[in-house]
Amino acid sequence: MKDKIILGKNANMVTRVIDKETMLLPIYKTSKEINCIYALNKSASRTWELINGKRQWGEIKKQILQEFDATAEEVDKQMQNFLKDLKKIAAIKEVENAQETKI
Repeated sequence: MKDKIILGKNANMVTRVIDKETMLLPIYKTSKEINCIYALNKSASRTWELINGKRQWGEIKKQILQEFDATAEEVDKQMQNFLKDLKKIAAIKEVENAQETKI
């Protein structure tokens, strides 16, 4: 994934922090449509926090690299996997217009 993309959060994904653990909960029209609650580790939680519909992916990676004790290669690999997971659960979408923050 290119570092220049800008990602926004899905408005149908609610975030809650419970006892210092970030949880993502998809909200839908009926309870039958809810499949899971997703728990994020510390670095994934910080990455999720930094996704705001305005920052480029490369900026987020640089921030994570500064805040966590890992190599650039480790951060890149982990963030690429996290990005794939977020796309799979429809938690994020590329933002065409940086002013747009909801999808």
